[in-house]
Amino acid sequence: MPSVSEVADEFLSHKRIAVTGVSRTPKSHGGNVIYTRLRDSGYQVFAVNPNADQVEGDTSYHDLKSIPDGVDVVIIATRPEHAEATVREAAGLGITRIWMHRMFGAGSCSAEAAAVGRAKGMTVIDGGCPLMFGDVSDSGHRMLKTFGTWMGKVPRRVEVAKPA
Repeated sequence: MPSVSEVADEFLSHKRIAVTGVSRTPKSHGGNVIYTRLRDSGYQVFAVNPNADQVEGDTSYHDLKSIPDGVDVVIIATRPEHAEATVREAAGLGITRIWMHRMFGAGSCSAEAAAVGRAKGMTVIDGGCPLMFGDVSDSGHRMLKTFGTWMGKVPRRVEVAKPA
């Protein structure tokens, strides 16, 4: 199995990214931080919130299927009980890469959702934050990556889906 860093680099090589759970009232909500950092770093990023038409000054989509021309990858930043439905919707749309955000507590990780995704041939990163890797990382996130890996919140290795 490849390292999480290798899988993260491949994940972030895709430029059309959906972020679920972007909030209308951001404060320091993880989904919003991820969304704005990716947007400001040149990614074509799409906010997904079933209860909002606009977040962070941008259009928000109610679900993945509403995003024009689809996306390559999905970052889940919702409560864990919503992750499985998102994984199932993504699989139905042919999306094969999912990242369930987590640093503290359960975050967005759901063992059931990860199992469903893997059973459907998806690559699922279940933990950590995309902002801990690659060009979008910063020193604070890199420090959190080290701490999170030590605490078991960031996976060391990721099972990669086999091509169909």
